[in-house]
Amino acid sequence: MCDESLEILFQDEYLVAVNKPSGLLVHRSMIDKYETRFALQMVRNQVGQHVYPVHRLDKPTSGVLLFALNSDAAKQVGEQFAAHSIEKTYLAVVRGFTDESGIIDYALKEELDKKSDKQAKQDKDAQDAVTHYKRLATVELDEAVGRYNTSRYSLVRLTPKTGRKHQLRRHFKHIFHPIVGDTTHGDGKHNQMFRDKMNCHRLLLAATSLSFEHPVSHEKIRIEAGLDDVFTSVLQRLHWSDKV
Repeated sequence: MCDESLEILFQDEYLVAVNKPSGLLVHRSMIDKYETRFALQMVRNQVGQHVYPVHRLDKPTSGVLLFALNSDAAKQVGEQFAAHSIEKTYLAVVRGFTDESGIIDYALKEELDKKSDKQAKQDKDAQDAVTHYKRLATVELDEAVGRYNTSRYSLVRLTPKTGRKHQLRRHFKHIFHPIVGDTTHGDGKHNQMFRDKMNCHRLLLAATSLSFEHPVSHEKIRIEAGLDDVFTSVLQRLHWSDKV
């Protein structure tokens, strides 16, 4: 595994962005203390220098992951994330037929891990969290799941306006359209159907683009990431390949 490399989507002397696979941690965590693979270390080995994480993606989420190559660039890009001025776009498959478009404005209590967050304040107020979404396609399958004879799904483009932990997964659970493959906030019966019928063992959530102001040139940068073979296969099976 030492020669394993990630797809580099963008690189200059200040920044590097990669297409993180589903199942890869961004950095070492007490939550997965036996994990030995981390995007941060892999990118550092690829570019041959220290890298600074400026945001994170959940382990099961794939897509655009940005690192800075010096502390000044990291600080400036980090400030853009903190100010919610960075534009992030995701693609997801969710249970049921969503509205054509919508705004989920639902504050989220911080999710604390028993191991890694033992020292964190346990009674923080819920934080504002806003997600915009647009439905791209729907499908109804002749697959009995739970008490229903058929199963319905939507393909949605998500644009989070804030960056709370597990925001997209928790927001879509809140509106009763959980993301397929989510083992924490999702629907186990639908997850099982996708594993059995489509050989899909991943969360169907991908960070497809990231737009921000370059910390040095100040030009607008847009970085896009393609979907992996599993996500692409699901779209093909659902006849949604032309919808993205």
